[in-house]
Amino acid sequence: MAATRSAHTVWEGNLFQGSGVVSFDSSGSIAEQPVTWASRAEEANGRTSPEELIAAAHSSCFSMALSNGLDKAGTPPTRLTTSADVTFVPGQGITGIHLTVEGTVPGLDEAGFVAAAEDAKVNCPVSQALKATNITLTAKLA
Repeated sequence: MAATRSAHTVWEGNLFQGSGVVSFDSSGSIAEQPVTWASRAEEANGRTSPEELIAAAHSSCFSMALSNGLDKAGTPPTRLTTSADVTFVPGQGITGIHLTVEGTVPGLDEAGFVAAAEDAKVNCPVSQALKATNITLTAKLA
């Protein structure tokens, strides 16, 4: 069964002085978020950016994929904490994504955890959508 999720942005003004508001249409669970060029290329100052939204999507997708892979291997995780750092360089675009995960997985050694994390990094749907970007990973057991 396919699922479609939607968001929209209303932008007013030019790129450098203008601003926008991102709305999360499908769930409505996230309040509207302001976005500006400065929040993207300089300091966030209480506003979001496309890269922060990608980081949120990637960290959650990766965590789900890793949890599923570990469970299928007979070593379900107790806890996974994942962060995603998306680097944006004006004039170049997104130049890389670094995932960092720490897991509590009873019955699994460090090498097994790293291997499962590498598999999730390559195969989670967001990684697949972003495979033109250099994605790196640091994984360790808690």
